[in-house]
Amino acid sequence: MGKTELVIILILFNTFFVLFVVGAIVYIKQYQQRKKEHLKEIEIKNEIHKRELLATQVEIQQATMQQIGRELHDNIGQKLTLVSLYTQQLLYEDRVPEVSERIDQVSQIINQSLQDLRSLSKTLTDDNINQKEILTLIQEEVDNTNAFKRCQIHFDHNVEHLDLGFVHKNMLLRITQEFIQNSLKHAQCENIFIRLMTSDETLWTLTLRDDGTGFDTSHTLSNGIGLTNMKNRAEIIGADFSLESTTDEGTTLTMTLKR
Repeated sequence: MGKTELVIILILFNTFFVLFVVGAIVYIKQYQQRKKEHLKEIEIKNEIHKRELLATQVEIQQATMQQIGRELHDNIGQKLTLVSLYTQQLLYEDRVPEVSERIDQVSQIINQSLQDLRSLSKTLTDDNINQKEILTLIQEEVDNTNAFKRCQIHFDHNVEHLDLGFVHKNMLLRITQEFIQNSLKHAQCENIFIRLMTSDETLWTLTLRDDGTGFDTSHTLSNGIGLTNMKNRAEIIGADFSLESTTDEGTTLTMTLKR
C-alpha cells in the first residue's frame, strides 16, 4: 500500500469518524429535545387534569350549596312563614296585654329569622353572584364586614365595568371573603385594604392586604386550608397567585389575570 493510498484511507476514516460523531451529537440533541417536549406535554396534561379536578370539586361544592340553599328556602323557610302567620293570628286574637307583647316579640324574632334565612338562601344558590357585578359584590362584602366595626376595610378600584362570567366572579368573591375572614380571625388587624385594578396588560389585578401580625409563610402555606383553597381557586381561573407576609408587618395577597 502506497503512501498516497494510506493518506486517502486516513482522510476517509477521519471523515467517517467526524460524520459519526456529528450524527451522534445531532441524535442525542434531538432525543433530548423530544424528551423535553414529551415531559412538557406531560406537565401540561397534568396541569389541565389538575384544573379540571379542581373545577369539578368546586362544581360539586356549588351544587351542594345550591341544594342546601333550596332546602332552606323551600322547607325551613316555609315552616317559619307558617309559624309567623300563626303568631300573628294569636296576636290579634289574644286579649291579655302581657301575652300579646310576648307573642309580638316572638313574631319579630321569626320575621328577622326569615329575612336572614332568605339572605342566606340567596347567597348559597348563587343568584346574588349571577345578578351583580364583581364591584358590587365586593363592596357589599366590605359594607357587611365594616358594620361589625371589628376592622376597617377600604376598597379601591380603577374599574368602571368589568364583564366577568360567573366562575370568575365567584372565585374573586370567595377569595376576598376567605382573606377577610382569615385576617379578622388570626391577624388582629385594624385595617384591610382591597384593590381591584385593570391595565392594558392585565384583565384585572386583585390585591388584598392587612396590617396585622403576619405569619411565617414557609410553615403556613403547607398546612393552611384557607390559603390552599384560595390558591386552588386562583388556579381554576388561570390567575397568577402570590402571597407575602412578614411577622408584625401584615400580609399581602396578589392575584393577576393577564389578557
